[in-house]
Amino acid sequence: MEMVRKRLIHISRCRGVTRRTIRRFAHHDRTLETIYRLTASEISQFFSLPLKKASLFHTDLRNTALKSQIQHDLKSVKVITVVDDIYPFVLKTIKDAPLVLYAIGDIHLLAQNPILSVIGTRRPSREAMLKMKKYVLPFVQQNWVIVSGMAAGIDSYAHQLAVQNNGKTIAVMGSGFNHIYPKHHTNLFKQIAATGLLLSEYPPDVPPERFHFPERNRIISGLSFGTFVIEATEKSGTLITVDQALDQGREVYALPGSPLTPHTAGCHKMIQDGAKLVQRPDDILEDWVRIEPNWVI
Repeated sequence: MEMVRKRLIHISRCRGVTRRTIRRFAHHDRTLETIYRLTASEISQFFSLPLKKASLFHTDLRNTALKSQIQHDLKSVKVITVVDDIYPFVLKTIKDAPLVLYAIGDIHLLAQNPILSVIGTRRPSREAMLKMKKYVLPFVQQNWVIVSGMAAGIDSYAHQLAVQNNGKTIAVMGSGFNHIYPKHHTNLFKQIAATGLLLSEYPPDVPPERFHFPERNRIISGLSFGTFVIEATEKSGTLITVDQALDQGREVYALPGSPLTPHTAGCHKMIQDGAKLVQRPDDILEDWVRIEPNWVI
């Protein structure tokens, strides 16, 4: 199993292949050993890859600098693969589950329950933190794990609330750990590293890209039994996470607000579409009590 794990980490770092292709490799050979013996043309033929991509992948498999970089990274961060015991079962059940996750901090938080994702707009209202203290702090105080994306706005409020109240939090990043985004969250990054857990699907040296953030959102919702939206505008990127949560069969909660502010328009739309309206924290707690007996981490 250890060799499979090492090969999976290595192959995931090679260019020219996607997670879908790697899954096809594993379906063909669970040990992932055969792929190292194939030529570029054989890889192209067997797995219907364009020859250019197969050649790039074949080259990276033999790139000693890449192997050295991986060894260096393994000394500085923890790596969790889909074949590891600590990998959460609920994350395996989502569409396009991450094959490899890089981690800093307490990986045992992945085995704790309940986990609630708290998300929202990057440009929150002046009342947003008051809302968080009333509706999210009770969960922090009851030792729930709060997961979010360390973005500006509601995400950072969620992490800060947990850190400042000796709570538990997981931040799923859209970049490698050597590229903290946004940069002004460097101190928050360090605080979470010390008391919580930082996760990323991307190796440490990978900078943030626009497409990374929708990708990481599936992990945020996938780790959680439910997603709680505090504030969202009508066209907020938060809705991407909500759609993924629904697609994953997770619960979705939305906090209503004044119809006179754009910060709650997205929440009202979610409620219209079937999200549960949250009037008090117990509205979420009651659902967890109902779900917990059948929830497998």
